[in-house]
Amino acid sequence: MDLVGLSLPLLLVFWQWTTTTGAAGSVGQSKWADYFPDCGGKAQSPVDVATVQTQYDPSLGPLTPLGYSQHGNKPFSLYNNGHTVVVPLPGWMGLGGLPWQFTAVQMHLHWGNGALEAGGSEHTINGQSSAAELHVVHYNSELYPNMSVAMTQQDGLAVLGVLIETGEEANQAFWNILNYLGRIRHAGQSVSIPAFDVQSLLPSDLGRYLRYNGSLTTPPCFQSVLWTLFTETVKISHTQLMKLETVLYASKEDADRVVMQDNYRTPQPLNDRTILSSFPLESVKVYTAGEITAIVIGALCGCVGVAVIIRFIVKTIRSTSSWDVLPSIRPAPVPRTKEPGKDLKQDVALNTTTEPGKKEDPVPPSV
Repeated sequence: MDLVGLSLPLLLVFWQWTTTTGAAGSVGQSKWADYFPDCGGKAQSPVDVATVQTQYDPSLGPLTPLGYSQHGNKPFSLYNNGHTVVVPLPGWMGLGGLPWQFTAVQMHLHWGNGALEAGGSEHTINGQSSAAELHVVHYNSELYPNMSVAMTQQDGLAVLGVLIETGEEANQAFWNILNYLGRIRHAGQSVSIPAFDVQSLLPSDLGRYLRYNGSLTTPPCFQSVLWTLFTETVKISHTQLMKLETVLYASKEDADRVVMQDNYRTPQPLNDRTILSSFPLESVKVYTAGEITAIVIGALCGCVGVAVIIRFIVKTIRSTSSWDVLPSIRPAPVPRTKEPGKDLKQDVALNTTTEPGKKEDPVPPSV
């Protein structure tokens, strides 16, 4: 596949978007439909996925990345298009496990602004966003000759969505991109980078995912995307996320600097679409905030109750005589000292009672 030919329509799309400027430097999302009618369509992306409303489809099998690990000796390129960072992908990479053959085109990222508790992903799960999101874009090479044609067709594109969370350890695979952001800080800049295993950016479990029909998340918002959103997230370190959120500029080198942040689109209405799941969700229980609060309070009350019971038992044990509690360790009683002849008298007395018809003589009292 000709990478130059594939990148031209994408460059045109972003040129149209970034040159349609307003006071904030680009048209607000609410105004996109005024310039790009498809952005106001009924099958837009991203969406919020309510897991309890998804539908299990047993025909959805694991996806198979084709050639992702066979990067060859030719370097990749890294490009700042003023909206995100893009890595064009070679034409031998593709995707199996879909209704048609799809060829890889490029991958890019979306992120937030570093604010505490703020997310940067485009898709959300049960209203919760992730720190960032990776998209790997493919076009339907079985039905269409190139990306520019396929992106306008309903079955033209397939995009993998990977939700990214932060953790303590750095993700070595993402350094293949993040280490070179400083060389493309301004819009329009590009740099060659060493080729790497693209599959290393993906989750390990490619069999658990959500599937729905949607659109590009940037203008012109063509509704031509078969989305696959993996439920397993990948993690990068806080340092890596901060680098992604602070290094790049959406402005050109000779213009006032505008930090590239919050380059994600907000979730769009699902309308009458159904989100399919590749795995059953019968055992999944989604709790509301009130239910979670009740569970936490109940657990705390239970812990307090157990502590009170244990304290009562310990207090009872300590206040009880050790001889009553532990009779088995009571020392044996010491026999009394008997006077000589006492045993003989008692034996005689006992013997006299064994004869029938005789009364028992009284035992002389002890002195």
